[in-house]
Amino acid sequence: MAIELRHLRYVVAASKSGSFRRAAASLDVEQSAISRRIRDLEDELGASLFNRHSGGVILTHAGKKFVRHARQALSEVSCALTDVGPIGHGEAGVVRIGIFSSLASGFLAQMLRTYSDRYGDVCVDIIEGAPSDHISAVRMHKLDVAFVTGTPKLTDCDAAQFWTERVFAVLPEGHGLAERAAVRWGDLRSETFILSERDPGPEIQDFLIKHLADLGVHPAIERHRVGRDNLMQIVSFGRGITLTSESTVATQFPGVVYRRLEGETLPFCAIWSPNNDNPAWRRMLSLARLTARRNGICDSKTAKPSSRLAVLREPSSPAAPSAPSRTPDRLP
Repeated sequence: MAIELRHLRYVVAASKSGSFRRAAASLDVEQSAISRRIRDLEDELGASLFNRHSGGVILTHAGKKFVRHARQALSEVSCALTDVGPIGHGEAGVVRIGIFSSLASGFLAQMLRTYSDRYGDVCVDIIEGAPSDHISAVRMHKLDVAFVTGTPKLTDCDAAQFWTERVFAVLPEGHGLAERAAVRWGDLRSETFILSERDPGPEIQDFLIKHLADLGVHPAIERHRVGRDNLMQIVSFGRGITLTSESTVATQFPGVVYRRLEGETLPFCAIWSPNNDNPAWRRMLSLARLTARRNGICDSKTAKPSSRLAVLREPSSPAAPSAPSRTPDRLP
């Protein structure tokens, strides 16, 4: 006979109350069920757990030993339920996130801040990296979600666009274009662009070549083995300019200014596996959809890989608003 938790509960309740009848009342079951199950258990063990008498029951020597272990077992099960229950409800656990944008401001920072306030017991593991690496990690369930630029069409993942960001040129303070509120591609045709050899440098290079080629220009590009902070400092030296997305402009660097690039917006979307049943991630997905709706999303439903993703209203920025035109494929 397989010993079940109810057998343990029946024995412990009977030992505590000294009566099968009172034990049955406390557990809201029939007295005959308790009596029968305990008898089956005694037959399986080959030892009597209780001495029966007209006034109730008393534990035998074997029964005392059994109850001591039964209470420990029930306590362990209770602890397991206490520990695992919140994970199953999405109130604890881990969410692993791959990002390709700044957390200085914008939709992602807003959503993660709200999520952390609501679900402080959930560990949010944030990993920076290239979109291709993040998407591979999502497929292998090493990441719960990847927030990337563009609208990748994937047959084995779900995708939803949650926000857009405008593109900004990063200029030295003394640059001739620094007096303008916004710049155009034609204004940048003769500029030298400073890029990092690390991500997102290659994506920015593809972005530049794609758009300046329309003007018959092959951009001059200098590559440096530095991160974003030092790249901004190189721009401040007057060695060239670079591009960045709207969420980054909340971070100020000495000697540089941000100027909006007219007509350019970037779509950002979430990529996740439809087979991912992590409750903590599902709660984050619900919050992301709610946040997107509040920010003006047209349709917060999951977009099929081959369908057109929803378009969001442009987020606010310190720069003057502009009308969106072309949407580039990718830029951090």
